[in-house]
Amino acid sequence: MKKQGIYIFLFVLMVVIVVVIVTDFATNKPGKRPSNPFEYEMDGFHETPEEEILYKETRNLKMKMVQLTGITCRGEELFVTGDRNLQVIGLDGRMKLDVALPEEPLCVAVSGDRIYMGALASVMVLDMEGNLVAQWKDFEETSLITSIAVYENNIFLADAGRRRVYRYQPDGTRAAEFEGKSTDDVLHGFIVPSACFDLGLNEFGDLWVANPGKHALENYTFDGNLRGFWTSVFSDVKGFQGCCNPAHFAFLPGGNFITCEKGVIRVKEYKPSGEYVGVVAAPAKFIEEGKVPDITTDAQGRVYVCDPDKQSIRIFEKK
Repeated sequence: MKKQGIYIFLFVLMVVIVVVIVTDFATNKPGKRPSNPFEYEMDGFHETPEEEILYKETRNLKMKMVQLTGITCRGEELFVTGDRNLQVIGLDGRMKLDVALPEEPLCVAVSGDRIYMGALASVMVLDMEGNLVAQWKDFEETSLITSIAVYENNIFLADAGRRRVYRYQPDGTRAAEFEGKSTDDVLHGFIVPSACFDLGLNEFGDLWVANPGKHALENYTFDGNLRGFWTSVFSDVKGFQGCCNPAHFAFLPGGNFITCEKGVIRVKEYKPSGEYVGVVAAPAKFIEEGKVPDITTDAQGRVYVCDPDKQSIRIFEKK
């Protein structure tokens, strides 16, 4: 009898387990599963109200390179890097210079009679005819020079691999470096989870550095002391979305920021204080989950988007 009771108990237990499994499957199969209140929804981030789009695309310059990596503008010329080349084109798209390079360039800046390009662990310096006049190689193996900006005799480099900023002199001497810590006891300085790490100087000579892991833009002295910063963490179009943005930024005449985000690609305008102004180019303008474009501006306030997926320079102007 005792053995029979055990069998009955096990049979009842088995029936209960089967009922629980069947009930759980019926209530949780696709179409009947309750929504997850903690799910990170990205659908709304692709949508941009039409009234917030302040620019229109006016021209498109097709480039003769496959992998576009960087762009800057000086006067009536665009300097564009990609593949193992530097190309200089007029604003009408006419080719002025096409130079083969010893390494794949990741970014470009122009100052005086010199062109500076960052690579994996070096900086290439060219004259205006495209001749290589110097190559700086005093970097670590893990270095990744992703941005260059120049003000007078100060050449600033962003190293995404080592998460720090360098200041160089024109002769290739390193004058300073910093990692974005406000004090020595701060755990984190620049948080750079990807190969997107940008810096720039506005027309007033103010040095700004993107801190993508903090969704921030930070203002530093030339010796690396933090002067101020702003962040944009709104959950709508006003904020920087994803793990680490902005990926790139540039300045309009007068000091407003133009930013470009990776992931859900979007180009926007902000005031120097960080106040959102509007959208330059909405996600619908780009290939979904495409490569993040570099950006630059000119003296007339036009925005140039170096689109690697469409292999073209896309020009946006205020409506």
